Amino acid sequence: MSSLLLFSFVLGYFTLLLGVAMYTARNATNESFFIGNRNSNWMLVAFGMIGTSLSGVTFVSVPGTVGNISPTGFNGFAYFQVIIGYVFGYLAIAYVLIPLYYKLNLTSIYHYLDQRFGKESYKTGALFFIISRTFGATARLFLVINVLQIFILDKMHVPFVFTAALILLMILLYTWKGGVKTIVYTDTLQTSFMLIGLIICLVYILSNLDLSLGQAMGMMTERGYTKIFETDINSKAFFLKNIIGGAVIAIAMTGLDQEMMQKNISVRTMKDSQKNIFTFTAIMVLVNLLFLVLGGLLYLYLADKGASYEGKQFLFEGKNVIGDDLFPTIALFHLPPAIGIIFIIALISALFPSADGALTALTSSFCIDILGIRRKEGLSEASQKKTRIVVHLGFAVIFLFCIMLFKWIDNKSIIGIILDLAGYTYGPLLGLFAFGILTKRKLGAGYGVTAVCLIAPAACYALGKNAAVWFNGYQIGFEMLLINGMLTFLGLMLISKKG
Repeated sequence: MSSLLLFSFVLGYFTLLLGVAMYTARNATNESFFIGNRNSNWMLVAFGMIGTSLSGVTFVSVPGTVGNISPTGFNGFAYFQVIIGYVFGYLAIAYVLIPLYYKLNLTSIYHYLDQRFGKESYKTGALFFIISRTFGATARLFLVINVLQIFILDKMHVPFVFTAALILLMILLYTWKGGVKTIVYTDTLQTSFMLIGLIICLVYILSNLDLSLGQAMGMMTERGYTKIFETDINSKAFFLKNIIGGAVIAIAMTGLDQEMMQKNISVRTMKDSQKNIFTFTAIMVLVNLLFLVLGGLLYLYLADKGASYEGKQFLFEGKNVIGDDLFPTIALFHLPPAIGIIFIIALISALFPSADGALTALTSSFCIDILGIRRKEGLSEASQKKTRIVVHLGFAVIFLFCIMLFKWIDNKSIIGIILDLAGYTYGPLLGLFAFGILTKRKLGAGYGVTAVCLIAPAACYALGKNAAVWFNGYQIGFEMLLINGMLTFLGLMLISKKG
């Protein structure tokens, strides 16, 4: 298939997004950029959040985990254990965090830390969000940009750095003015394209293999692909680790994340925001299950065409297609051109929601939480807008630097990197919010909070590196986030005093 043809679809898709952005950003203000004037439709927010949460990582990485030698530590449908945990985490967000945010009428959720503990905790929490979301968003961006580079732009002799810069410029162009007000609509559009692409690929592969869904599931079961629960306690994929870890990840990466909550608190009422979470949860579970089924079908498809497991590789035509390479390789080289085009559109539909929301949320958090432009008296709307645009551009440059860093690291499964990073960077946020909600103790002024929030991840890193030696082969998985949060909580307890 012509690389130029595929790239023309990427540009056409971006033109559509830009048109939507220009329409929705009319008469936009700073209030529109930060929280959508608190007038967003909860159904649009719920549906659009699917694209933000799934991103290109789910679209490319999750199907690849189904193979019995997945580099993530997952095998079969074991990733669904994490999704089960997500459900419990989203319920905690709906019934604990959202009522808190609406009660305090927050624009930035980290204002809670300011009201509860003071400026140091507030700035520390916001800073950890900025670090966490920057690395998480750029890892997701890298994955999709790398797919576009390898399968399209390398053939056009376009350097990787130019591809990354062009994609970031596209995102800047349609987010710089409307912010959240625009993203609510563009994310809905992009989620629709992504899910349509998923369903078309599922239907085509079933048809090509001449199987019903029931027959395909039977074949997957025979090969061990549909196994969900891992019972080996020493494994990273042990079911209790993943369910508990999934719940904590959902609370931290959604409930304590300004990007995700910025959209939730942009709807009119608390009840609408809760309905958004419930709807989002139901769709999330179903879509992730479909991606796992797709992964099983992709492995069946390649096996039918002659691929085989050899050692720790799944070889097809001399190439190892395990992990992140699985779906792009099949879609672009072994399926009809029309399916390849649908895959590219669905892939970039998965790319943009995770990047545009992150860029907007990071701009909002830095402007509101670090620079305090909403608290400064006498600062005009025009001055606030000028500052916001400079910060927006600054984060785009930081994104480019981080993407190049991930290019240098490279990995066969980026989803593992993202979840490992979350364990270290979201832990202090989890500990801070838990300490504020579950205790009535106070934290003094100074740099004690910041020190605790730096020591806890460092201790977790040492623990993660040595756990297998110290604990008779036990490997720490997603429970690292919970351990990090608990260490932060205990540290805060030590430096606090009675309320």
